[in-house]
Amino acid sequence: MREKTEEQAAVFSALSDPTRLKLVKLLCRQRDPDALCVNALACLLGVTQSAVSQHLRILKAIGLVKGERRGYHIHYYVNRDKVKDCLRLLSAALSLEDSPPEASCESYCPDWNKTTAKKRKTNRRT
Repeated sequence: MREKTEEQAAVFSALSDPTRLKLVKLLCRQRDPDALCVNALACLLGVTQSAVSQHLRILKAIGLVKGERRGYHIHYYVNRDKVKDCLRLLSAALSLEDSPPEASCESYCPDWNKTTAKKRKTNRRT
């Protein structure tokens, strides 16, 4: 559970920057053989090449983006398997399915029974 949470946090953190999110969206729209170099990405996003490189470094670190050398330039594309994995992580993190609670207030709050008893009495009076 903790490992999954750490991985979810890493993905959310990487995608929390608007430029990185735009970058991923742009790369997701590319077809498999197509990939874009830093210069093309910088022009399309309206940011500097160094900014694109820094954002790509973060996205590569979590495995969401891959690079391939073509001549003098490295062309980048989205790792489609990792995108699918990220979708599963997101779904798991935001799941609304009924599952047994890991903990309850009753377990951790020493005055839980007293507080709920007082609320019940107050609700009966009104």
